[in-house]
Amino acid sequence: MEPGEGIQTELKIQYRHCRTHEELRACQAIERAVWNDPILEVPFTLYVVVVETGGQMIGAFEGGRMLGFTFAVAGLRGKEPYIHSHMTAVLAEARNRGIGRGLKLFQRDDALARGIDRVEWTFDPLEIKNAYFNLMRLGAVVRRFLPNCYGITGSPLHAGLPTDRLVAEWDLRGERTERCLRNQAPVDTFSARAERIALPKSIGELKQNDPAAALQIQSRVREEFQQWLDRGYAAVALEINGDTAQYVLEPGDAA
Repeated sequence: MEPGEGIQTELKIQYRHCRTHEELRACQAIERAVWNDPILEVPFTLYVVVVETGGQMIGAFEGGRMLGFTFAVAGLRGKEPYIHSHMTAVLAEARNRGIGRGLKLFQRDDALARGIDRVEWTFDPLEIKNAYFNLMRLGAVVRRFLPNCYGITGSPLHAGLPTDRLVAEWDLRGERTERCLRNQAPVDTFSARAERIALPKSIGELKQNDPAAALQIQSRVREEFQQWLDRGYAAVALEINGDTAQYVLEPGDAA
């Protein structure tokens, strides 16, 4: 597939690059609808710069209407190019239709067509559904933790908590990714040295209803992630057991 081509899914959602001012304005409108935070809002001019400098503005369309988008910038780690995916957003009314995964798979195809084998992005360790998607549906792993990455914001989604972030590393040609593309789990078993970090599956509700309790859990989760990642472990999976979610971390040679 050529990087500029659209792809069709069984949901009749079309994924394609956004290039016109009208399409980029539609991305901005979705960003506002999802985050509702003027302080964090990406300037329209930056969207234009991304299109012109090797980044990605990818939209998901149905009947000509944009339902979601992915915004990514070109990056360089050492001498190796990669894509840093800063933002993926889907309108609330269009969620749970596989659109987020469709955007990421188009992003993968486009990166591979350009000779890029790696995509990274940050995500909140307290957002369980997002974490499951990243680790179990895409096959990403986590080796880095960024405490209070963006500072305290006014976004309702952040609930006044520090913006701790995990860094997802997506090896586009890796076996974990290939397994996920076949709708398999990214790994069958874990080693005897695997460690786990547990938190309530309902932490999202707790963030909104009891921020003080959520802050206590966040502080513990931060400490545990920093402890194990500093020892060379990587988060490779997320398990859901009843009301508890558990990150599974493996030592580097087993990740």
